[in-house]
Amino acid sequence: MDGTLVDTEHYWMAAEEELIEAFGGSWGPDDALALVGSGLWEAAAYFQAKGVTLDADAIVARLTERVREQLAEHGVPWRPGARELLQALREASVPTALVTMSIRSMADDIVAAIPFHAFDVIVTGDAVENAKPHPEPYLTAAALLGVDIAECVAIEDSPTGLASAHASGAFAIAVPNFIALDDLPAGALWPTLDGTTVADVAALLTAREVTA
Repeated sequence: MDGTLVDTEHYWMAAEEELIEAFGGSWGPDDALALVGSGLWEAAAYFQAKGVTLDADAIVARLTERVREQLAEHGVPWRPGARELLQALREASVPTALVTMSIRSMADDIVAAIPFHAFDVIVTGDAVENAKPHPEPYLTAAALLGVDIAECVAIEDSPTGLASAHASGAFAIAVPNFIALDDLPAGALWPTLDGTTVADVAALLTAREVTA
């Protein structure tokens, strides 16, 4: 979701910097990039190590609420082509799942801003035992959809997300945002989703079946 469907990573980075500074610490670009795609409770441990004297749940709640405030103030910034591809997939009756390490309230805010029924299933970071890069989030989504994970395509923008998708057995498409994704475990590397079609996605699975 964050960085793939919507361009909210800069909202998270701003919230992270504010949190660290509130506890007298400093926050740089390397810190922000280190957490892209991470589970929120895993990220909480990072903040605690940097001097934030809150428990993990309080850190997650504080960061999430600050991002939700920015969404309310500035709106939902969609990634190029993402909403259009999602709508085309829905019109083609392709089952879809949102697999995000944000918590459910945050995911619900984003989904509510989509002017069509976008997802059959939503899997969030507070609904799984193991966050990305573990395969559990994607395996959970496939199970809830009632489909074989090997027939699924996952679109990701972070090394952590790609690792999760690849480990699950899904066909992973890397679409970089803040972090270069070259030489990572992905079936395809697309510079953008802008202009992509259902046929483009289907062709990836067809090609994999031919080479399998």
